[in-house]
Amino acid sequence: MAPSAVYYPPPPAQSQAQEKPVLAAAVPSKGPALAIGSPATAMDGKYQSLITSLEQSRQVERHMVDRLLDGATSLPPSSFASVHVSLSAPEYETLAPRIPELLAQLLGGLEPLGTLHILNLDSALPNLPSELTLAGFTVLSASQDGSIIAQKPAHSTATTVSLRTAPAAALPLRRKADPARKASKKALWTLNAPSTPSIDAESLLTDADKERPAACEPAVRGAPRRKKACKNCTCGLAELEAEELAQSKVVLLDGSQNGQTMEVSQSEKERLIAAAAAAPKATSSCGNCYLGDAFRCSSCPYRGLPAFKPGEKVEIDFGMDDI
Repeated sequence: MAPSAVYYPPPPAQSQAQEKPVLAAAVPSKGPALAIGSPATAMDGKYQSLITSLEQSRQVERHMVDRLLDGATSLPPSSFASVHVSLSAPEYETLAPRIPELLAQLLGGLEPLGTLHILNLDSALPNLPSELTLAGFTVLSASQDGSIIAQKPAHSTATTVSLRTAPAAALPLRRKADPARKASKKALWTLNAPSTPSIDAESLLTDADKERPAACEPAVRGAPRRKKACKNCTCGLAELEAEELAQSKVVLLDGSQNGQTMEVSQSEKERLIAAAAAAPKATSSCGNCYLGDAFRCSSCPYRGLPAFKPGEKVEIDFGMDDI
């Protein structure tokens, strides 16, 4: 329904500056109402009397305050012309920590210019007017019988306006082209600018740079040499190392309890390794031989040797530096 304005005539003793008519806030008079109660006010009859008085002039919807706070029900937005809350004074004190939450729900359920009537306050919630103002209400009156009437503003303070929406006629600004500036920028990034003098790369080299590096001397068997051959070796050192490796000898240890050492060539070593890989792996009686001397038996043939991986054959190369 359309809001109605109530006119209050000025008192006769007022001055001329205050003799203008005063209009109270426009309040919907016959719109749908919401009655909020509690088990205590339902038992003492205050909630029923409130509903009876409201139903004489308007449609009334009923809710219990605990269902609103627990989320069991929610209020449709902007649906009620007035909201009437009837609780007992002890219940108001109990709900004091959740009053902001309740007021936020009631503000959303009220129509613009709708009124909120909080009844039966007595001396409970002395800071309720401040809470109403913080929630977005305008406090209209506070009576001596413990009731407060507040009003929702005509325009919600939570209305948002997108700042990213640009006008349809807005066009990007274009900078006027400067031919001189454009030419200077083009010359800056030109690799072959006519003003840049050329540099002779040969003049940057010294005589030491132009000398040919000394070639590697041919490798000679038995002569002092490098530790290893270079990659893509051309002096014959790589071939000499491969030949010495093929002719070198290795010592193999027999894995039996009374095993002996055996000197074999590299080709024989490779044959034995292939045969050992094809044969089933042997297992020790204790299973700890490969862990080291701390885990070996007194009669273990591996005593004195380093630890090794299970199934690995222990080898000693004659070319090792520490022998």
